[in-house]
Amino acid sequence: MSDALLDIVQRNRSGERCAIPSVCSAHEDVLRASLIMARDLNRPIVIEATSNQVNQEGGYTGMTPIDFVQRVTQFCAEHNVQTDLVVFGGDHLGPQAWRDQSADIAMGKAAEMIKAYVAAGFRKIHLDCSEGCLGEAAQLADSVTAKRSAELAKVALDAADQPTEIVFVIGTEVPPPGGARIDEAGDIPATTSDSAQKTIDAHAKAFADHGIAQAMNQVLGLVVQPGVEFSPSQVHHFPMDRDFDLSGVMAAWPNLTLEAHSTDYQHPSVYPKLAELGFGFQKVGPALTYAWRQALYALDQILALRLGQAPRIAPVMRDLMERSPNYWRGHYDASDPQIGSLLHLGLADRIRYYWTDETAQAVVNGVLAEFETANIGQIEAAEFFCPTVISRAGTLGGVTARNLVLAQIQEALAPYLWSSEHVGGLE
Repeated sequence: MSDALLDIVQRNRSGERCAIPSVCSAHEDVLRASLIMARDLNRPIVIEATSNQVNQEGGYTGMTPIDFVQRVTQFCAEHNVQTDLVVFGGDHLGPQAWRDQSADIAMGKAAEMIKAYVAAGFRKIHLDCSEGCLGEAAQLADSVTAKRSAELAKVALDAADQPTEIVFVIGTEVPPPGGARIDEAGDIPATTSDSAQKTIDAHAKAFADHGIAQAMNQVLGLVVQPGVEFSPSQVHHFPMDRDFDLSGVMAAWPNLTLEAHSTDYQHPSVYPKLAELGFGFQKVGPALTYAWRQALYALDQILALRLGQAPRIAPVMRDLMERSPNYWRGHYDASDPQIGSLLHLGLADRIRYYWTDETAQAVVNGVLAEFETANIGQIEAAEFFCPTVISRAGTLGGVTARNLVLAQIQEALAPYLWSSEHVGGLE
């Protein structure tokens, strides 16, 4: 069992305000920036890939699980990052990528994916079979979800050289199509004790039915909704005075912590508060690629001013997204008057699916190449980057285009890497 994760769980359960961030991204610069930050702070970090990003068929990144691990390991070597700071996690591992096929076929492919993840060295496995396949309801009952999750848990254990090193996360809070559910007060309803208990009970029964009852002790994470979410154009901020307590549900499972998804863009004070409420695992993803895009667009603006020309990147990305709308159409309304802005600036960051396109890579590399032999001027940097990002870039080796990109990402990640001794009273 992962020592870093178990340590966080046990410290959090003992009342210490602590958590570990899970960086859920396959983006090269996000990975580099996160690893460098973990190195500099000497803090463990979870690096996660999702079933849509990375699977045995390549996912939308073109990477298999072993490709992903090898890439991260390579970055660790390049930046002198101790690999024992890194825990590899698989996010939403289940039949999602093949939901347009029958459950039997989709689950068969999910099982092959789980084997590939475990063989590659992933140790934190989020079992998510909550969404229906061809001919099924969009969201499945707890009993069906748990049964399928137990099937995949057994696959993971059977595939592992050392099964006790595998750590499972159960539960999900994936919002329904169109966005998260909002109550009459405009808040995101938090998971109730009854709902959390049913999830745990269903999985405990299913694990027992599949002959792996003891593996419930390896379930370290339970994904629940504390009341955080973001839509394409709005952040639903966590209500700091919310009465949220699942301690009674957790009492029978001393190795269990809560995992929060969709925590991107929250105020920095939220993350220590979530830890105080039992969320030892805190996930971030779109906010980091969003920060990368912000930095890239800023550099493009600087270059446009220097050369007296129009920015290069945004028109190329707009064209790509309009010609291939499959990655954003279910998330943004094409008739929205703000659709032009949402395609580039939407908080869901659906643009992240297009950066691997050869045309996108060519224009991005072209802009970055313009800055390879020259630093960013002081007035240029101050116009487009905040002082803390400029300062952070300086500590990375100078206010260059590449360091500004990494610094912008780190600025978005920094709220997740707080230390209890540096956090005062909570708001």
